[in-house]
Amino acid sequence: MITHGQLDSVEFAENPEPRCPCVLLLDVSGSMQGAAIAALNEGLVAYKAHLSGDALASRRVETALVTFNDAVRVEEDFVTVDAFDPPQLAASGLTHMGAAIEKSLDLIEARKEEYKANGIAYYRPWVFMITDGEPQGESDADVSAAERRLHDAVGNKRIAFFAVGVEGANMVRLAAISPRPPVKLSGLNFVEMFQWLSASMKRVSQSQTSDDQIALPPPGWAAV
Repeated sequence: MITHGQLDSVEFAENPEPRCPCVLLLDVSGSMQGAAIAALNEGLVAYKAHLSGDALASRRVETALVTFNDAVRVEEDFVTVDAFDPPQLAASGLTHMGAAIEKSLDLIEARKEEYKANGIAYYRPWVFMITDGEPQGESDADVSAAERRLHDAVGNKRIAFFAVGVEGANMVRLAAISPRPPVKLSGLNFVEMFQWLSASMKRVSQSQTSDDQIALPPPGWAAV
């Protein structure tokens, strides 16, 4: 039987480019039902299409997709864009945001170990969280532990974290969770937001693998 690690070794041998890992951390709780989840699904398709148009980014950017409601699910582990298959997400349940943050950090740490084991350089990983709420259905202790771990990871430059609040999100609560000030999405501009994310990933993937400051495109999808 071929193991996941063996498949990675083959993939890294065929494509030894440095990797730019990004976790899409998506809220699929009940309040996202209707137009919001439909727009989110459309945005994921746009993200793949936009990223696929760049030959270098297609070989360097790896995307993992994690959803959260009552449960946290890894819908897609880290893959380059050719293998990224945007799912049709459905919304239901509560908002286990703390557990979702923990899972995203676990995925990144595991992927970094795989890069190191295979001699693959990598850029600082991104976690891009989209939510229309706040933690719900979890203990305060669990959420606080996730916050501390997140702030430590960002503070030590192990990851870059971005939080986007959809209409109805508790922006004050998100500001306490996110080390970087959260941004509010204007309406349901998910397609434009994911195109911005793809363009940002392209810029990162074309930079040096040091922690140089990278000028990101202006987020025209954000509410002022």
